[in-house]
Amino acid sequence: MKQKKIPQRKCIACQNRDAKRDLIRIVKNKEGEIFVDPTGKANGRGAYICNSAECLEKAIKSKALNRAFKLEIPQQVYEKLTEEMKKYEK
Repeated sequence: MKQKKIPQRKCIACQNRDAKRDLIRIVKNKEGEIFVDPTGKANGRGAYICNSAECLEKAIKSKALNRAFKLEIPQQVYEKLTEEMKKYEK
C-alpha cells in the first residue's frame, strides 16, 4: 500500500523543514490582521515558524515576518504573537 505524503513547510526563522503539523502557522488575512492559526486552515497568507521561543525571537530580530507578509509589522503585534505562541509551546 502506498504511503501518504506528509506536507513539509519551512520555518521562516531557522529555515529548517519540518512536517506542516509540527510547525505553527501565522496568518495575515485580507483585513490585515495577523494572528496564530492553530487549525492551519484560516484564509490568508501564511508563514510557518517552529514551536519554540528562540525561533520567534529570531524571526522578530531578523524581521522575517515583515518579509513574509511584505509589510511593516508593529511592535504590539509581535507582543501579541509572543503571548499566543506561549499557549502552543511544547
